Amino acid sequence: MSKIRAASPRSFTPEVILICGCLIGFVTFGPRASAGLFQLPMSHELGWGREIFSFSIAIQNLLWGVGQPFAGALADRFGTIKMLCLGALLYAVGLLVMAYSTTPGMLTLGAGMLVGIGLSGCSFNLVIGAFGKLMPEKWRGIAFGAGTAAGSFGQFVFPPIGSTLIDTLGWHETLMFFAASILFVLPLSIPLATRALASGDTNKRPKQSVKAAIAEAIRHPSYVMLVIGFFTCGFQLAFITAHLPAYLNDIGMPAWVGGWTLAVIGLANAVGSLTAGWLSGRMPKRWILSAIYLGRSLAVLCFILAPATPQNALIFGLSMGFLWLSTVPPTSSLIAVMFGTRYLAMLYGFAFFSHQLGGFLGVWLGGILYEKTGSYMGVWWISIALGIASALINLPIREHAVQREEPLLA
Repeated sequence: MSKIRAASPRSFTPEVILICGCLIGFVTFGPRASAGLFQLPMSHELGWGREIFSFSIAIQNLLWGVGQPFAGALADRFGTIKMLCLGALLYAVGLLVMAYSTTPGMLTLGAGMLVGIGLSGCSFNLVIGAFGKLMPEKWRGIAFGAGTAAGSFGQFVFPPIGSTLIDTLGWHETLMFFAASILFVLPLSIPLATRALASGDTNKRPKQSVKAAIAEAIRHPSYVMLVIGFFTCGFQLAFITAHLPAYLNDIGMPAWVGGWTLAVIGLANAVGSLTAGWLSGRMPKRWILSAIYLGRSLAVLCFILAPATPQNALIFGLSMGFLWLSTVPPTSSLIAVMFGTRYLAMLYGFAFFSHQLGGFLGVWLGGILYEKTGSYMGVWWISIALGIASALINLPIREHAVQREEPLLA
């Protein structure tokens, strides 16, 4: 018992936990959101077609998604700190391998496999799971929004820095700088300890196995609809992150427009995520999700039909950014409402796998169709159609806790 008390998460206040979790989201999401900046300089220097870079980033998205349920389950079982530290180390090594890549295989290993697996263990998804366990219930909605917004702020800060460093130092050195920044996760993870809470709380709640939790979730129609709808989120975000700078270059924009459009997306996303987190406690979450997906489709439609100017690109960044990761607070809140927080990291991980499967297809399809047609327009139209479909899929979701003979405590 003394060991449990000594490691108790209650030794850190909610404010400290929130700040450290947000900083982790900031430093891990920033380099990943800057991936598109490296496509053209790497492809030009190494003589590759865009499908090679696209495939490696697609693998990154896929493995991030595949690894997320396992990372969430391990964090639920053994504590968040170990997963955050392991993920950060793999992420940093992956960026270093990417920096020294001379073959497509090395790029796929570094940018694809190592960064993808690393992200599954140290991204804001694990932070959200820790927030669900450590935060008082009244803090959860805003904490989910703040954690997501912090990642968005990383997207605002890192792309302009990355663009400047690439121009002045080169893409190799920029990736090394990003790798070093990831190591800040190691000390920041300490206040997010959750193992003691899990072990010290076992007498207060009925036990449920991992297998039973998964079976319960996949039989729940609302959870299934939520997971299917999240596919579109990944498709749209990953395609834009990886290909928007190249698309803007293709239609005659100067290089700075791509970096600043990604930055504007990140800044607007911080506002959108906080807004979505605040609204998640005040109105039906399915309505929020449906409006977000429909709004994205309208933003993309206006963007591809509008004249190609830097001003319109930045306006698109603002509008799309406000809707960017604003899906995360209502999605994670819905999972907590349905199933409680005991397996929140794992069950959100399965939803995130759907998200990243969409991301894999969005990035890869963008590269393939570009090489075949010389244009990204087909993927833009697919993105619009998927947004409308997800807006409809989320409307029937029921926002109620699952009925159990002996319900778990939240």
